[in-house]
Amino acid sequence: MPQPIEFWFDFSSPYGYLAAQKIDKLAENHRRSASWRPFLLGAVFKVTGSRPLIEFPLKGAYSKRDMERSAREIGVPFQLPAKFPFLSVAAARGFYFIDATDPGKARAYAKAVYHRIFGEGQPPETGEQAAELGPKVGVDAQALLAGINDQAIKDKLRTETDRAIAAGVFGSPFFIVDGEPFWGHDRLEQIDRWLETGGW
Repeated sequence: MPQPIEFWFDFSSPYGYLAAQKIDKLAENHRRSASWRPFLLGAVFKVTGSRPLIEFPLKGAYSKRDMERSAREIGVPFQLPAKFPFLSVAAARGFYFIDATDPGKARAYAKAVYHRIFGEGQPPETGEQAAELGPKVGVDAQALLAGINDQAIKDKLRTETDRAIAAGVFGSPFFIVDGEPFWGHDRLEQIDRWLETGGW
């Protein structure tokens, strides 16, 4: 059976938000599934010595324009939060708490989180804010908050971030298809061709 497409993302990534709108359909078109894996870009930046794209001179202004244009192209709302970058830890922990028992709900939660962040411009930085989105996908808010604060879930996010780094993930979104790495929302069409042709 074909391996899932690994979809690595940080909730603070605007391009991760855009990729989240497309990755499941792309995978389905090739009789695959997508394995959604949030991680922490901050930990990766400590390894690479990089920083958020928006903070670079000249490139930051362009990237904001590109994000807005790319969102319009696929017909989704886009609003860069007033505070950017922001902490995405609580939402990522919330994802893994839900994912442990219901991956489908975890994926729906991820989409709800992304919409809150970049569709409405309101990042859920605290555990309470991240837990508020639980009922939108059928998860009790108090149970979700407890999960976000659970040490096992904190360790899970740390482990997944370490696993991302070990796999060569250095940005968001990042995809691994049968061992082949692809970085960026703008590589989705290339992934589509790669799967269609069996690689080149």
